[in-house]
Amino acid sequence: MAATLWVALPKAKRRDPEGRDHCMTYYERDLPHWHPEGADLFVTWRLFGSLPAGVRCPVVKTGKEFADYDRVLDTATVGPLWLKDDRVAECIANSLHFAESQLKLFELHAWVVMCNHVHALWTPHVPLPEIMDRIKTFTAREANRILGRAGSFWQSESFDRWVRNEKEFHSIVSYIEENPVKAGLCTRAEDWKWSSARPGGSRPLVRPL
Repeated sequence: MAATLWVALPKAKRRDPEGRDHCMTYYERDLPHWHPEGADLFVTWRLFGSLPAGVRCPVVKTGKEFADYDRVLDTATVGPLWLKDDRVAECIANSLHFAESQLKLFELHAWVVMCNHVHALWTPHVPLPEIMDRIKTFTAREANRILGRAGSFWQSESFDRWVRNEKEFHSIVSYIEENPVKAGLCTRAEDWKWSSARPGGSRPLVRPL
């Protein structure tokens, strides 16, 4: 998988879309990415071709718009569902834990691997483009090897939102861990195998990204 092309403006005091001033970095690919210094980030990325034909990835501005977008992914009956394969899901989970514990790319607070997308909440220690490029490149290569396929695995664009306050932080943790329940994949969040909600889950390591 080729590295994602990002355009970044130097870190400076900028006004966010809600009209507030912050010291932040602004990235742009197909979508805008606002990253205030030290902020926790809620990040979502999906499989290549996972949206139905004719549905474009929206520019999400509100929580409701994101929930509507996420619901399309949760209820998808067409498109790739490669993350349903436990071997692939384990690869994704392992890569997140390795990136946190060994590479020190972020502090991971919550995560879930769904059938065609991944949600994570972390405090980044390096710029988000570096995190996404390393995770996506490694997991795409490994997943394709596991599945015996070639070609694009992840959609190049991802969605991210910086967390405004503690209340929103806990709301996002709940949203992430309850996603399999809302999608009808399990009855309790802790029953989903590939999630931070699962109690006593091991954190096996994989080779470096």
